Formats: sequence, structure tokens, C-alpha cells
Amino acid sequence: MKHLLLRFLFTSIAVLFVAKLLPGIEVTNGFALFLTVIILGLLNAVLRPTMIFITLPVTIFSFGLFIFIINGFILYLTAWLVDGFEISGLFVAIIASILISIVSGLINWLAKE
Repeated sequence: MKHLLLRFLFTSIAVLFVAKLLPGIEVTNGFALFLTVIILGLLNAVLRPTMIFITLPVTIFSFGLFIFIINGFILYLTAWLVDGFEISGLFVAIIASILISIVSGLINWLAKE
């Protein structure tokens, strides 16, 4: 349970950091951030593996780069589902998903030290 709460906290920090850093992303309040992280986690757990499986030939052909598009689509879908979390377009969502992965990975790495 502690691990899950820490992961939630780290993802929240990463989403908030990227929203402040990248134009085209806006988190209006804390509740929107909370819902964003919950929905993003659920979509990553349920929808992402299915999408990766369905698009496996394209992912293999693109040497795995298509996963960035899948991650961006999931983040864009999260913005569509959550009021108060706005993303201006799919390209911004793809860049944001890459940055969120980097920031949360860095925070996780620093927390283990």
C-alpha cells in the first residue's frame, strides 16, 4: 500500500511539473490533479496493454517508437475524461507523456537512493 501511495505521489508531482513546464497543458486545481493521476493509472493498467498488443506489428516495425504515440493517446484520453485537466493537442500529449515518464522515473530513482 505504501508503494502505491508513493507512486501516486510521484506521478502527481511529475504531472504538475510537466504542466508548469510545457505550454498547452493545464491543471486547474488539486482535485483535477487527483482525478488525472487516478484515471491515468487506470487507463495505463487496463487500456495500454491492449493497445500495445493490438498495434504490435506497427510497434515492431517502428522499433518501439509507436509506444510513445500510445502513451500520448492515453494521456490525451485522460484529459478528455477529466474536467480541469486540459491538453491542447495530441502532439503536446505525446511530448508530455515522454516528459512525465522521465520525471516520474527520475523521482522514483531518487527516492530509492
